[in-house]
Amino acid sequence: MGTENSKHAPPPSPAPLFDRPWRTIEWGTGKTANLLYLKTYKPQAEGRQLRILLHGPVGAGKSSFINSVSSALKGRICTLALVDNTSHDSFTTTYLTYNIQKDKPGTFYPFVFNDIRGLDPQKGVLVDDIELALMGHVKEGYMFNPGCKLSEGNEFYNKSPTDNDKVHVLVCVVPAHTLSSMNDKTVWEIRDVRMKASRLGESRDQIVAFFL
Repeated sequence: MGTENSKHAPPPSPAPLFDRPWRTIEWGTGKTANLLYLKTYKPQAEGRQLRILLHGPVGAGKSSFINSVSSALKGRICTLALVDNTSHDSFTTTYLTYNIQKDKPGTFYPFVFNDIRGLDPQKGVLVDDIELALMGHVKEGYMFNPGCKLSEGNEFYNKSPTDNDKVHVLVCVVPAHTLSSMNDKTVWEIRDVRMKASRLGESRDQIVAFFL
């Protein structure tokens, strides 16, 4: 039968998902210090700008990432890159460069973002074209052709890239909720891009590859 207390005992509390946060974020002084570092950052070489190339599957949110960085630096919501939340195709089809303006008109941060067509087994950007972009051979405004890579005879092929034309940071944007269902070919293309970037980094010590 049991006692009166046992009949009305509260259910046990659910176990916590994690014993402690997987990452500690300092939203106060830490955020201020990081923003100050970016606002005052200057490359070691005079006139150098860091080029950050974003790549990843179609619809991964590369353009949205650029807008998020711009909004964080400006302290308000702003849109640099156009995005499309309804289509399953790559909204970005050309090689585009985005500069982020500082507080004063005519002044910009010493780093730029490049957005490219997304990876897709049928109609995505070719890995060969991404490699050309890493080496600085792709000019602004080039429309990527899923059927063939950029050739040296094309008007958008940069035969003599400067250090500012070359990519210094490679970022792969992948939605976490799509990892388990991502096409195998896309996974191998992402790996292939990373390997090519690593080889370029070993030869000229400029590219840093990392994932989001």
